[in-house]
Amino acid sequence: MGNPTNEVEQYLFSALDWLRSKHHIRKGLALVAIAILLGLACKFAYDLFPRHYKLSISGGGMLTKSHHLAKVLQEEAARRNISLTIEPTAGSFEALNNLNDGTLDLAFVQGGIDPVGYDDVRQVASIAPQLIHFLVKGDVKTIHDIRGKTVNLGEKNGGPSIVSNQILRFSGLVPEVDYVETNFSDEQLLSMKPVWLPDVIVQVSYAPSAAVDFLVQKRGYQLLEMSFPPSLAMRMGWVADTKILAYMYQISPPVPATDIRVVGVNLNLLANKNVDSRAISALLPVLYSPQISSRFSFPISEENILTPSGFPISDGTELYISSKQPFMTAQFIDQIKVIFGLVMSLLSVALVVFKWFKAPKDDEEPTNKGGEDDAPSIADQFNSITSNISKLE
Repeated sequence: MGNPTNEVEQYLFSALDWLRSKHHIRKGLALVAIAILLGLACKFAYDLFPRHYKLSISGGGMLTKSHHLAKVLQEEAARRNISLTIEPTAGSFEALNNLNDGTLDLAFVQGGIDPVGYDDVRQVASIAPQLIHFLVKGDVKTIHDIRGKTVNLGEKNGGPSIVSNQILRFSGLVPEVDYVETNFSDEQLLSMKPVWLPDVIVQVSYAPSAAVDFLVQKRGYQLLEMSFPPSLAMRMGWVADTKILAYMYQISPPVPATDIRVVGVNLNLLANKNVDSRAISALLPVLYSPQISSRFSFPISEENILTPSGFPISDGTELYISSKQPFMTAQFIDQIKVIFGLVMSLLSVALVVFKWFKAPKDDEEPTNKGGEDDAPSIADQFNSITSNISKLE
């Protein structure tokens, strides 16, 4: 019995020789191959053109420092062909819901929020920690003096409310048992008569904060030191040990009088998972540019980009990080070797295809005389090329 493999090869090469002899089929296949190559060329040429991205972003409330950061980012990004439309939100939860629904592309969101239920939200970057300001008045000198007082935590179950209640619980104070939570917005606090203001106001912001400036200088509030941030940071991943510098909010009398330790919470730039990864990769160099840090008056370091937030890392962030890797790495050299082998294999196949596309010998004018053999078949050509490659190896 003959070898089945050889019989299959004979049938295959016979079919190729038959196709080669059909002029119209051969020309049609050539046109298809040319169309595919032109399509690939157009795709690569399209990728070379500068792109313009349009994204929506939220920095939270109009009076927050994160909203100011969003505005600075908007102005700087416009110079890089990235248009950002700012859409203020009432708090972190509203921003997260909008991100998860896809009605918002990007948002600066306070850390410390459980990511469960936000499956379509991704982490783009983590910014330096915001400071949790505990503004107090009257006889409140320590955190234990908050017992029996009214404490304003902003939006009910919002980001500041969640993290502040955790801090107070860690201090032994139970919400709605040891203190009464109020939920006035910044706008309401700034327009409220002094007599109606809460005993304690919690503000989550970078320092200096315009709202804290007003409450200290116009309403007589003081800043309360939190003496346990290092311990709290070991228990809660979102906590950072930070401090507010002396004289930050008032010089005479000084507020605070000395550097005080406070709890910090990371600010995260989050995105919907379907946002173009190339747009995110193009926006991150703007966020970490010296112009942003200078105009925002606060250093924004790329070192914090992957500080865990609980959300998966976005494809755009991974694309940005990979673009900053060294060009010539061992892995890259290995890839070149593989590509070289692939190219040589494709060239071998291309030689066979080229000879196949050429007109058969019997269609051309005879040039041989004296009864020379006909043109070699596809099988003979293929075997010849394979033999030559083997000799090279």
